[in-house]
Amino acid sequence: MHPANKPKRITSWHVIGAQLSHFRRAARITQPELAEMVGLHEDTIGSIEQGRRPLKIDLAETLDEILDTKGALAVAVAKVPEREKLPAFVQDLVEHEEEALTLLSYENQVVPGLLQTEPYARATFDSLYPPLDEGQAEEWVSGRISRQKLLERNKPRPMLNFVLEEVVLHRPIGSPEILRAQLRHLRSCAELPFLGLQIMPTARRSHASLDGPLVLMETPEHDHLAYIEAQRISFLVDDPDEVSVYQQKYGMLRSQALTPEETKSLLDDLLGES
Repeated sequence: MHPANKPKRITSWHVIGAQLSHFRRAARITQPELAEMVGLHEDTIGSIEQGRRPLKIDLAETLDEILDTKGALAVAVAKVPEREKLPAFVQDLVEHEEEALTLLSYENQVVPGLLQTEPYARATFDSLYPPLDEGQAEEWVSGRISRQKLLERNKPRPMLNFVLEEVVLHRPIGSPEILRAQLRHLRSCAELPFLGLQIMPTARRSHASLDGPLVLMETPEHDHLAYIEAQRISFLVDDPDEVSVYQQKYGMLRSQALTPEETKSLLDDLLGES
């Protein structure tokens, strides 16, 4: 594999963490002392100062009071871009996704984030283990829904294709009602002129992507990237030879899946509207 070669990203959390470290030192307070004041472990304070852990708004407000920083930390947290509130392991995807000319996606467990309803997105995050705290879950839901602005972009209009496993249409994540609303949303998305939606039938004997989910993207510079994600890890691939292999996989996968018209008919059947 040849992950995309990129310098280490400096995020808003690194900057806010450096500010916190500076304010704490200026107040002549040690990490253990500050941790005790706010009821956290000193390792948590260390992680925040190093930019490895986001600073929550309520904690930022408490720290502003303790360090007499006149709301500086809370204002900084409030200004963090939605993209950086997403899980770290999907930020590389989002960076390229929002500018992509073409995006091809295959998912085998859940509806792709770009096509999720808000209740379905919340239910998927509620399924994570260890569980997320409520504030973090809401930030991730907000970030996921914000990504869907790609579907509203006009210049240039993105060309999108999604292949989903048939089992995704039957897994009632959250509740049967949430799933049904999600299916209606998929049926609506299937009518978008720039979006192709295809279902991979469970009964197919041949399957070109048993290795798992896959996203292929074309950038505004016409570079081609592959994004691979597993449990809590992900990587971008920009090596042309490797990306070509993934493109071949996806091409075969599309030929094995139902056509867009067949997919619409299947969704109509599941919704009782055929």
